[in-house]
This record gives sequence, C-alpha cells and structure tokens, in this order.
Amino acid sequence: MIFSDLELAKKLEAAEAFACAGFAASRKKLFPESLSESIEVEGTTVVFDGVDSPITQTFGLGIFAESTPQALDKIETFFRERSAATHHELCPFAGVQTLALLCERGYKPIEISHVMYQPIQHSIAEQSPAINIRLIKSDEAELWGRTSAAAWSHDLPEFEEFMQSMGTITAWRENSPCFIAELNGAPAATATMIVHGSIALFAGASTLPAMRRNGLQRALLTARMNFAADAGCQIAMMVTEAGSQSQKNGEHQGFRIAYTRTKWQLENE
Repeated sequence: MIFSDLELAKKLEAAEAFACAGFAASRKKLFPESLSESIEVEGTTVVFDGVDSPITQTFGLGIFAESTPQALDKIETFFRERSAATHHELCPFAGVQTLALLCERGYKPIEISHVMYQPIQHSIAEQSPAINIRLIKSDEAELWGRTSAAAWSHDLPEFEEFMQSMGTITAWRENSPCFIAELNGAPAATATMIVHGSIALFAGASTLPAMRRNGLQRALLTARMNFAADAGCQIAMMVTEAGSQSQKNGEHQGFRIAYTRTKWQLENE
C-alpha cells in the first residue's frame, strides 16, 4: 500500500521539479535567445521560463531541506533580477516552520491545487475502433502543439499562440513522451507524461471540443499507464485545480488526492 506521507511527497515534488526544469531547458535549446533557466538553492528547484510563465516558480521548498531566510534571499534575488514575481508551490509537508517564514516575509496565498496519484499497472480498456492512440513522430512536435493549443484555448482564443508555443516546447522536452489520439484518422486529443525515477507525471491532457465525449482521454490514460509500466514506473501522478472537473475526472479514473498544495506570491511584486 502506498501512503501519502513525506516520502511520497518527495518523489512527487521531485518529478514535477524535474519536468518544469526540463521545460525551461527545452525552451532554451529551441530559442537560445531566451533567458529560461533553472537553479537549485538548498534543495529547492528554482525555475525561470519568462515573466508570465506559469512554471516560473519554485518546487520543493522545505521538503528536501529546512527552509531558511538565507535560501529565500537567494531565491527572491534570482527572480527579482529577472523582473519576475517570486512564487512558491508549497507542499503541506514543508511544515508550519516554512509557512511561518513565508508569512513573516510578506507572502500571500494565490492558488490551491491537488496532487493526485495512483499505482501503475498494465491495463486493457475497451475503446472504439475509430480511436487510434500513438506516440508522435520526431517531426510532429508542431502538430502536437497545435492540437493541444486548439483544445486548451477554445474558450480563451487570445491565448492560442501562447499555448501553441507551450505545446511545441513540451513535445521537444527530454524524457517526455507525447501521445496523440486520432478519431477516424484526424488528430483529436493530446496527452504527455514525464518519467522521473519511479514516477510518471501525467500532463497535457486536452481534447478538441468537437471531439469530446468519445472516450479519447480514457484511451490516452490507458496508453500512458501501459507505457509507464513498461518503463518501470510505479506511481502515476497528476496535478489539478482544487474542485475542478479535471480533479473529478482524475478521481473517476482511479487517482487519489495525496495532498493539497498552496501557491504563494511575495506581495508588492
């Protein structure tokens, strides 16, 4: 049995830190002029991927080493020098000491998310013969990014260009197999995963609005579970907004909430 404890939290937080640092490295590789980079400060992974990027923040604060004012000084300077706000994605296992330190320094909570998990095992799921799930080819990064962006930005078309850039970089990231679901031969849905040790982080799940309610994400989940099992992973994880439809879908698919995180921002930034 897998318990939701500090040991599990370290594995899950390390996997997401690895994924986001890898994303910044992928952007830097594709766009050498970008300022994307990541550093480690006393066990905390610090990622900069642009001022407005959702992954410009820290991961693992207070989990792998005790939080100290000196470490926060270094982290805040890192972001300040890049004109970015300081954000920390804080796991509850970081403890009261870390929470107190953030409050003392003028941080405020701005977001809540659930980290979810389930054991990995091979599975067979019935699916429509019209559905085909496959890994993308080396020359299909833009196709994957375009499909993902079209699905994510349906309700917010002004973000489509941003989302396509994010999708394309995701497809080029190392240790990040990307899957596409085709419905009657046409690209219809996307998903990805990041492999880090025994953890497979599931992300990038999106479906074109006209193609929804056809079992595409269920088929993509099965494909990723089997891929992760073959890769020797033991635990699948995903991160969702608290109370969201994504959380409900995850629970319906067998994921359990490991813990709830709070995102903190330094005020006056």
